[in-house]
Amino acid sequence: MKMRGAWLGVTLGQLLALGHRHKWKNMMDSRKFRLFVCLVGLSSASLWLFHTWTEFCLFCESSQGYLLPTETFRRMEGNFSQLPDVDCHKNPPFLVLLVACSSQQLDARMAIRHSWGRERTVAGKRLVTLFLLGSPGDPSQQAGLAAEGQTYRDIIQKNFTDTYYNLTLKTMMGMEWIHRFCSQASFAMKTDTDVFVNVFYLTELLLRKRKSTGLFTGFLKLHEYPIRTRRSKWYVSREEYPGATYPPFCSGTGYVLSSDVASQIYNISESVPFIKLEDVFIGLCLDKLKIQLEELHSEQTFFPERIRFSVPRFRKIVTCHGIKPAEQLSYWNLLVAATQGGVL
Repeated sequence: MKMRGAWLGVTLGQLLALGHRHKWKNMMDSRKFRLFVCLVGLSSASLWLFHTWTEFCLFCESSQGYLLPTETFRRMEGNFSQLPDVDCHKNPPFLVLLVACSSQQLDARMAIRHSWGRERTVAGKRLVTLFLLGSPGDPSQQAGLAAEGQTYRDIIQKNFTDTYYNLTLKTMMGMEWIHRFCSQASFAMKTDTDVFVNVFYLTELLLRKRKSTGLFTGFLKLHEYPIRTRRSKWYVSREEYPGATYPPFCSGTGYVLSSDVASQIYNISESVPFIKLEDVFIGLCLDKLKIQLEELHSEQTFFPERIRFSVPRFRKIVTCHGIKPAEQLSYWNLLVAATQGGVL
């Protein structure tokens, strides 16, 4: 019995010890599990914060050359680094087409120069195309841009970082040039390098409109809401724009205005809340000026999206978005061959 008791005692002791070890092990496993969950949570939160901050910093001057939102727009004062060779006093254009582009888009500029952007006379009216540029991120590219400007004499440039989020500065530079150097022009158009412009039909519609002042037209956006999703290219914070809806504006892919409106926009811009979306900013200026947007035609002629090419269709449009440089040339040549006897 004694041996049995000793054996039983040892067994019970071992069992108790084993029980304590399992209990301790379970406690350690539980702590490790909780620690693991915490680490996973912290990692996820860190990734989310990094992702969010990275997106926000797209709008920071350090990463994108973007000027942080200010209470009102501040003009880019100072001299132009390049000016075009256009004498608006002796021979004022009927229409100046202002094309926003980046320094890298030489192919797009050349395609436009050899298609709808070539200086020409349409229905007895002079048309001139100019390119809006900021300073390239790589300073070594400036020499090439300067040489290009000397060759073609069609570049307007100022010293601000050339990024998408500085498009408001670029557009206002164009308005300033019209105001200071070419107020004698009848109309100006702001557009982009990936937009096809039927300058023949645009001239026809402007002449038919019989209105040379107080005009602003394009693809009308009348009830647009700010996009609050940070992942969006068009994200706008409530600090930048607190309103629930934007005032009416026209798609930045292409809008046309009389030169007096360009001057009014330039003059009032300093009292208008700054926003990085240039078409919305222009809409804010128009809203303050009490200038109403107008349709250029009873049918849609400005297309802010890509549409399928055909000569009959492109004869009756003003703009089409999403066009590659090679398509600019081919579409233009086909359109001219069918409507102008092949004369460029």
